[in-house]
Amino acid sequence: MGKLFVIDGTDASGKQTQFEKLQERLKKENISYKVVSFPNYDSPSSSLVKMYLSGEFGEHAKDVNPYVASTFYAVDRYATYKKDLEDYYNNGGIILADRYTTANMVHQAGKIENNEERDKFLDWLWDFEFNLYKLPIPTKVFFLNMPPEYAFKLMENRKNKFTNDAQKDIHERDKNHIIDSYNAACEVADKYNWSKIECVKNNKIRTIEEIHEDIYNQIKNII
Repeated sequence: MGKLFVIDGTDASGKQTQFEKLQERLKKENISYKVVSFPNYDSPSSSLVKMYLSGEFGEHAKDVNPYVASTFYAVDRYATYKKDLEDYYNNGGIILADRYTTANMVHQAGKIENNEERDKFLDWLWDFEFNLYKLPIPTKVFFLNMPPEYAFKLMENRKNKFTNDAQKDIHERDKNHIIDSYNAACEVADKYNWSKIECVKNNKIRTIEEIHEDIYNQIKNII
């Protein structure tokens, strides 16, 4: 069996930046790997995810039941894994994932306020993706712990990505959803023993390099 390392977090937590930094580091260290980002927008398997995020099933994230929304993402992961990654993983390959089942655990669990109902959903999701779909369980999940108040500042400072709120997806343009997702993520990270990577120290966002070193130092002890 291979190894699967996942980088996840709420919106504007720096997932893509750290994902790219990790790829550069592994190349420098001559470590072979494959990468995957979810949703896999290059595949038709992400069609329902695109419809959901664009607001075709409801203008707000909570308009769509978390169980229903989760099935959209799960199908995308299943198709991508079966087509592109399964043989490589089964032969011992290393996979780096920008989001995974973990994203459903963050964004969809964040829609559920009741703790008992949230745990029920998380147990269902685990069984659905890892037991029924037989997707690989992550070797290590790195949760980029970026508190919402700092994430909002970063989102405001983004250049040229969005010209108006209409171009953001239903998760990104809903501040309440981001806050709910963050709160859920902190609990989920403890429940599943994710590695919490602190992105803020002494009321300042840490540098990209500092955060990267925290991630790589853990990975190098596993591979």
